[in-house]
Amino acid sequence: MSRVKRGVTAHRRHKKVLALTKGHAGQRHRLFRRANESMLHALRYSYENRRDRKGDFRELWIVRINAAARLNGLTYSRFISGLKKAGVDLDRKMLADLAVTRPDAFAKLADQARAALAS
Repeated sequence: MSRVKRGVTAHRRHKKVLALTKGHAGQRHRLFRRANESMLHALRYSYENRRDRKGDFRELWIVRINAAARLNGLTYSRFISGLKKAGVDLDRKMLADLAVTRPDAFAKLADQARAALAS
């Protein structure tokens, strides 16, 4: 069997890692071993943070809905409970968008929620 020299493959892999760590500081973008470690951590953080971002947005939507609901004389929990009883099936993303862009439409939803709670 013929001999396989791996210099080209290793060089290509090193270049790829160094390219991925381009913006990192100091040795973390110059030396392969340090850069590889830095790249692995960075990729792990980006993976975790893509999942965290979903929770962050849900948090933001809830804050916006709560603020708008309080302007209409309801708390967040009573507003959501009222919408469920009224059979309004809007997710928090849509409700938050209505709260910011169309306060008049949100006020109508708040009235529906209040009516459903009263009955």
